[in-house]
Amino acid sequence: MSRSVTITDIGKRRRINQDYVFASDEPVGILPNLYVVADGMGGHKAGDYASRFTVKNLVRILEIGKEASRGLTPEQLIETTLREVNSELRRIAASDENYYGMGTTIVVASIEGSTLRVWNVGDSRLYILSDRLHQITKDHSLVEEMVEAGSLTESGARRHPDRNVITRAIGAEDYLLIDCFTCTITDRDMILMCTDGLTNMLEDSGIEEILREEIPLEEKAARLVDEANRSGGRDNVTVLLADSLVDTEERI
Repeated sequence: MSRSVTITDIGKRRRINQDYVFASDEPVGILPNLYVVADGMGGHKAGDYASRFTVKNLVRILEIGKEASRGLTPEQLIETTLREVNSELRRIAASDENYYGMGTTIVVASIEGSTLRVWNVGDSRLYILSDRLHQITKDHSLVEEMVEAGSLTESGARRHPDRNVITRAIGAEDYLLIDCFTCTITDRDMILMCTDGLTNMLEDSGIEEILREEIPLEEKAARLVDEANRSGGRDNVTVLLADSLVDTEERI
């Protein structure tokens, strides 16, 4: 079992919230639970539409395709579904100039016993807080490539003028490349999923400090958003926190 809280905020500089978040601690299709964070990109309407369309249709296909999903691994199921949504989003963008060039990042997670499965496209992230804060996903972004090449530090990446340039997105290409990760978690771990409106504003050390505070999960999420806005709030901010309530007997 797991329990989650979500919060999304427009921030201090934007006129529209292009982030979208979904959380279900109950089964969705054949998955025991489902957590999704997306950050849309495009014009005034397009980014908002892309993130909302992608998340809602991911959930819809998983729910109505329960029987067809049998026999697929969770990894195959999510990847197949995201590619289907990607194709439909590109079809809509090609048929309406208002949506041309739209796309969205996405990070998806599901917990089954002590196993956490994660999928991501773009630079929205998933972290696990255990002995320390671990970033599980890898950003698909220009600045991340520069960091890996050694030409930019992680702190410099947060201030770089091209920090919002991503190299993968739902809706960007006909064939969608998706990263998938599988992790073992315990009942002491906490999961954070978020858009770059949080990570561009706060250092990982600041995020970890808030997550370790002895306050309810809802207050931790609110504190993260408040601190991102206090640090400038340059973008929409979305936070999803989940406690992994793993049955002790499952870990023996």
